Amino acid sequence: MADTWLTTLHTDTPQEGFELAITLSRRGVKYTQPDAEVLHKLRPEYSTNADSLIAASQVVALNFQTVAAANNYWRK
Repeated sequence: MADTWLTTLHTDTPQEGFELAITLSRRGVKYTQPDAEVLHKLRPEYSTNADSLIAASQVVALNFQTVAAANNYWRK
């Protein structure tokens, strides 16, 4: 995955920032496990596990915190 897709953390709105946080989180998983077959095979296990879902939410929250800080919390 050598493509450059993340050129800035700046977004116009908190909604766009949250969507960027989700994208960062999903891409992190793809970088960690690039084999799509393995990802799909494991999905039934983590998609029904409360601890896994909470951990995924924590990663999104951390990424959103980073994006929000980069955007000065969208203060004008």
